[in-house]
Amino acid sequence: MVQRRGSVLLVMPMLVLTLFLVGCPKRPATPVAAAPAPTGSALAPAPGAGPSTAAPAGPGSSSGPTALAPAAPAPAGPAATPGAPPRPSEFSENANLKDVFFDFDRYDIRADDAKILDGNASWLKSNDNNLVLIEGHCDERGTNEYNLALGERRAKATMNYLVSQGIQANRITIISYGKERPVCSEKSESCWQKNRRAHFLVKAR
Repeated sequence: MVQRRGSVLLVMPMLVLTLFLVGCPKRPATPVAAAPAPTGSALAPAPGAGPSTAAPAGPGSSSGPTALAPAAPAPAGPAATPGAPPRPSEFSENANLKDVFFDFDRYDIRADDAKILDGNASWLKSNDNNLVLIEGHCDERGTNEYNLALGERRAKATMNYLVSQGIQANRITIISYGKERPVCSEKSESCWQKNRRAHFLVKAR
């Protein structure tokens, strides 16, 4: 009798413990992930999380996502292009406008030629219905590229002088022919002098 009661007392706690374990299943453990270090790009919100209420990082802050740069303004439309200048073929000779000449490898206006340009400016002021084309020319010495650049400087210097005398710049077109159109073909200084010139043509507007 005493032995049976001892066996029951031993079995009962084991039975109770078994029922407790079966009736109370274990809750699965939730792993805790370490928070990622902040990066330069915005972080995606966690699934089911509400909108973020964190304030954006201030200027110069070294933590948190960086602010997005403002959108670049839309490119402006094509700028209005001025009317094309008249073609050289539209201009013609006029005996009232005299050529001016230049020293070798120079494009500055000499004193004697300034007087000629004064006369040209006076005629252009009295005939303001005319546009003027100034051609820059050189002698045969030097490369084509060099002489085209030098001829342009001579035409531009001539134009600048006329503008300083009151001729409107929008009446003047310049072009360089370099050494392509000589008026004299002899190989002498007197001939080369004739080719180093600024020549004038006009066109009614």
